[in-house]
Amino acid sequence: MPKDVKPKALKSKDVQSKRRRPSKAQQRAETMEQILDAAEALFSKHGLYGVTLKDVAGAVGVHHSLLNYYFKDKKKLFDAVFARRAVITSERRMKALDEYEAATGGNPTVEGALHAFLDTDLDLYIEGGVRWKNYASLGAQVANTPEWGAELMDKHFDPVVLRLINLLKKALPDASKEDIFWSYHFVTGALMHTLARTGRIDKLSEGACRSEDFLAVKKRMAAFMTGGVLSICRQHKKRAKR
Repeated sequence: MPKDVKPKALKSKDVQSKRRRPSKAQQRAETMEQILDAAEALFSKHGLYGVTLKDVAGAVGVHHSLLNYYFKDKKKLFDAVFARRAVITSERRMKALDEYEAATGGNPTVEGALHAFLDTDLDLYIEGGVRWKNYASLGAQVANTPEWGAELMDKHFDPVVLRLINLLKKALPDASKEDIFWSYHFVTGALMHTLARTGRIDKLSEGACRSEDFLAVKKRMAAFMTGGVLSICRQHKKRAKR
């Protein structure tokens, strides 16, 4: 071999291993994430009944038979989409509530409990990008669908909701059970309407407020809800004294 001709460098095993194709399990996991992301985006805009498995397959760029392989029917796909992020937000809020109670030595306030419950969830929509915003819209739909939505909400969120209610009871030991539960009912109603991001506040405020602005929501929501909860419970206490 001439001296001025350099031999080609041999590829090391390490380099070769880095360029290996992903395993079948990895490919399946990646495909599943793509399916769930596409389905989440479509369901968030059109609801369960406005989307077909073919629509999802088209968005992913696969044949619809692949979706039939993974999911028995469209409702199974919807449930999987909803459950994927529900576990994340539930665990985060439960952890925040536990840590808040511990930090207060078991003497929580209404506003503190609401901040722990709401802020950790809103942070996901602030920091999580378009996918978490899609999930926010999806959650609002589910919460307002009596036929099957209540069952999904019960399954995924009852433990963390009851944890919040327990803290509210500790913060307001003289409040009636009815007032505490109605308070939560109004809290979750305002939250779900906000997560729906209908754009109505944008038009009403002539652009001063934006339904996408979860940071603005976070700055105000807990304080607003605290006023409502305290007002309801104080009214009941006054009636009880008469």
